[in-house]
Amino acid sequence: MAKYWYNVQTHEVEKDAQSGWQSLIGPYESRAEAEQALAKVRERNELADAQDEEEDEA
Repeated sequence: MAKYWYNVQTHEVEKDAQSGWQSLIGPYESRAEAEQALAKVRERNELADAQDEEEDEA
């Protein structure tokens, strides 16, 4: 089964990791999931930042 990767340098989805690992986020099961990679990273970063703020306030 093919895997999909998001390339942070070209901002394109790659099927079966065509570029070097330092440029890729993934793997994802579908092209649609890979297209949302940056949104997921942003969401996870925001959650982590919120948790850090909560810990700092405690």
